[in-house]
Amino acid sequence: MPEDKYDCIVIGSGPGGYVAAIRAAQLGMKTAVVEKENVGGRCLNEACIPAKAILRVAEVRQEVEHAGSFGISVNGTSFDYMGATKHRDKVVKTLTGGVGMLFKKNKIDLIEGFAAVTDDANVRIGGQFDGTEIETDRLVLACGSVAKPILGLEFGGRILDTAGMWLLNEQPSRLCVIGAGASGTEIASAFGRLGTEVLLLEALDQILPLEDEEISKACAREIRKQNVRIETGAKVEGAEASDSGVSVSFGGGSEEFDYLVIAAGRGPDVEGLGLDEAGVQRDERGFIKVDGRLRTSREGVWAIGDMVPGPALAHKASDEGIIAVEDAAGNEVHEIDYRFIPAVTFCHPQVASFGLTEKAAREAGYDVVVGKVPMVAVAAPTVYGDRGGLVKIVGDKKYGEILGGHICSVKAADLIQELVNARELEGGFHEVARTIHPHPAFAETVMEAARATDGWLIHG
Repeated sequence: MPEDKYDCIVIGSGPGGYVAAIRAAQLGMKTAVVEKENVGGRCLNEACIPAKAILRVAEVRQEVEHAGSFGISVNGTSFDYMGATKHRDKVVKTLTGGVGMLFKKNKIDLIEGFAAVTDDANVRIGGQFDGTEIETDRLVLACGSVAKPILGLEFGGRILDTAGMWLLNEQPSRLCVIGAGASGTEIASAFGRLGTEVLLLEALDQILPLEDEEISKACAREIRKQNVRIETGAKVEGAEASDSGVSVSFGGGSEEFDYLVIAAGRGPDVEGLGLDEAGVQRDERGFIKVDGRLRTSREGVWAIGDMVPGPALAHKASDEGIIAVEDAAGNEVHEIDYRFIPAVTFCHPQVASFGLTEKAAREAGYDVVVGKVPMVAVAAPTVYGDRGGLVKIVGDKKYGEILGGHICSVKAADLIQELVNARELEGGFHEVARTIHPHPAFAETVMEAARATDGWLIHG
């Protein structure tokens, strides 16, 4: 049974919530986490982690298929999607179990049930402890987000949200994905490489609309090679599902698919929380209003992650969770500059970025200088057989400041961090250009892009 009072209660156990709870416990607070579904939240159970597990399966299959180019003969191979789902489920079980162990290690109470905020900013628990009210001095809201359907459709059956797709225990023969942002593009890239015929529909004029235009084009070129048909500027009129499939109408015609995935937006999960009654204000889009310390309009209540404005990223939520509880403990905290949080799309090749695109930097009035290098400019991508993509740095010519970093590469998630760190440590593209990098390594492309930005590209 839960205690009658805690120093800190966190509602939600995703990457924002569980990190906030651990940090609160480290700071000496008696802490509890309330979770209405599964430990680890949607990220570990339904979204980020299942997605990356299936994407890894696609990567392995692709490597096996191209083994012959390395002189390795692989005969009699076959692919069993149920084996992929077993890998997915094992990964999820391992990682969620790890979160549970961290709770025990840090003496954090886990309360199963639906939580609501009371008028006096305490917590009322339904479900397991129906109607039980628990007092707290500090409350952190970390409930995440939910998928939003479009075109008057409802999720279920043959019409799936992204979580439904990643958790599906069968491989579709034909799949339609509406929305070519990060989530939709990852699904298309994964299932296309696994053998599914995929149609990726995007209303705007490029996939990954938030990315730099050149990076988006480079990524699209590679994804089109993966059994994926991309239609940008697509106007989707509707969809009609049956027991055996779904018909999608777009561009004046219609096509039949086994499943339709809608990856066209999410909203904060606030239903039943009692925010209005508790005096927690939200903006016109439904997000909870917070200041730089993640304080809401209600004293003693903080909010983080997908519930508040900013990019919907797990690592953003985790950092916000740390800031929120450190502020709740009376510590000095740093405010996040949301423009420079790195984001990664784990398609093939990966796309990673932070900061301003070239277009945005010019529109902001900077004296822009750009350096870009294809991955083939250095040795490692050729050695490892992954030559697609490029590195692009957007800089300020006068001061050498890194305004943005944009990478399309199989190792983009790792490569982007060097530029993030350089900027955070007040270095510029000059410093990256003159930092010795190991050879042969993919990271040399970052060095060469920095040299190109500085005006003295060597390999290119």
